[in-house]
Amino acid sequence: MSPLRWTLVVPLKPLARAKSRLADATGALRPELAMAFAQDTVAAALACPSVARVLVVSDDAVAGAALALLGAELLPDLPGAGLNAALAHGAEAARRQFGAGRVAALSADLPALRPEELDRVLCAAAGQRRAFLADAQGVGTTLLAAAAGVLLQPGFEGGSRLRHARSGAHELTLPDVPSVRRDVDTLDDLREALALGTGPRTAALAALVGGSGGTPG
Repeated sequence: MSPLRWTLVVPLKPLARAKSRLADATGALRPELAMAFAQDTVAAALACPSVARVLVVSDDAVAGAALALLGAELLPDLPGAGLNAALAHGAEAARRQFGAGRVAALSADLPALRPEELDRVLCAAAGQRRAFLADAQGVGTTLLAAAAGVLLQPGFEGGSRLRHARSGAHELTLPDVPSVRRDVDTLDDLREALALGTGPRTAALAALVGGSGGTPG
């Protein structure tokens, strides 16, 4: 494995609890939509030239099986103490079990992710000890990267952009990577992701949600 390639750690809540802010708009399809987001995210990440492997941290057996079929490695969420504990656990396991050097945490809800845009982000991050990419709103974070031998120190959820900056991570300000910034928590987020062009699983389910040409409305 090239030392310049990355191991991505992707956290995923149990599907029964995932994407709760989409519940009113998506009804019974919400768990399936969360699964579709993760599948499209992982498939795109595995197609990125800079990615050596994707390690999914989750206790959801159904999600784990589906993502393993795409080629992801699986890791139980042994800490069971929330998102950041899961990511720290995943980064540690990536280095202990797989000998990973460069490690990056990636959100599981990037259904419009483009491999070539992710590649540009990871290439930019390779010049930093720790680096992060803010989400489309400029409040949260969709990717946090750490060089070989450097602790990831994840501080996701809420206003994580400021939190990661204050922790000393370098903010990546690339202008041409919208698909890596567009996470999906709300119906408006989903509309924007669909406008960018999502992966096939999200597109198919979004058509059922909206019932009008694949755009929820």
